[in-house]
Amino acid sequence: MEIAVKENNTKKGFLNKVFSRKTIYSFLRAVLLLGISYIILLPLLSKISGSFMSVRDLYDQTVKWIPRNFTFEHYEMVWRNMNYPTAFKNTFLLTLTVSILQLASCTVIGYGLARFDFKGRNLIFALVIMTLVVPPQMILTPLYLNFRYFDLLGILPKPLNLIGSYWPFVLTSITGNGLKNGLFIYIMRQFFKGMPKELEEAAYIDGAGLFRTFLYVMLPGAVPALVIVFLFAFVWQWNDYIFITLFMGGGGMFLPQVLELLAPKVISEVTGGTAATKLQGDQYESLINNTGMLLVIAPLLILYAFMQKYFIESVARSGIVG
Repeated sequence: MEIAVKENNTKKGFLNKVFSRKTIYSFLRAVLLLGISYIILLPLLSKISGSFMSVRDLYDQTVKWIPRNFTFEHYEMVWRNMNYPTAFKNTFLLTLTVSILQLASCTVIGYGLARFDFKGRNLIFALVIMTLVVPPQMILTPLYLNFRYFDLLGILPKPLNLIGSYWPFVLTSITGNGLKNGLFIYIMRQFFKGMPKELEEAAYIDGAGLFRTFLYVMLPGAVPALVIVFLFAFVWQWNDYIFITLFMGGGGMFLPQVLELLAPKVISEVTGGTAATKLQGDQYESLINNTGMLLVIAPLLILYAFMQKYFIESVARSGIVG
């Protein structure tokens, strides 16, 4: 009798442990994470799978995920028609330059808004936040006219045409008016605002000036926010199509631009005007575009793979999640 009671108590304890509140929460959290991961990864996995399919597999209804005729010909055609090495080099140099300039300007602006008390500070910060609300499409025409007839607020005697050069990107970046700069200024301002004032006061007592305090005391402590701003600026500029087309023209050799013209070029090369009715379907065009997209986002995936640890730590330490 006692043995049966003990076994019954043991089973109840095991069931209580299995169905405890903590276990249920962990199970539900795992199911939620798996569901979100599935939603996020499904389009990417679908693009990767389709990029290795032949034309025969593409129109074969029995082929879903695993290609029956595995091929690299789509990557070869996309690589050649995108002129990928040249487009990659141009995009990388522009993105890296813009990201560094945006990081420098937004850091200085955010530090000034956070640590100095001057008249109009709140108004300037409100205007910075307003830039997050205004869609970039609303300012495309003024931006184009400004750089097409650039006279530096009327100082230059003859307007300069900066369209087709890198100067619009440089000028907007160093003045804190570039792509998503309002968000970057906000991040840096909030991070510097949360740093203790005793750090600056101790540096001033030791004889450090304003710029020395900023460079050697405040800036090293802002590494988490710097990492976030740089990565965000790099990703957004890498994927930008609107401003690259606006400032550089439609014939530039940048990845977002060559990707737009990719499908017609590949279809024209493959068909040669003989089998256009077969290959000009939406499925084949989507396949070519997906393959080009994979080549465009591949550097970003590699960057995230190497910077994942630092990015997660920076987000956690910066307080953005709060």
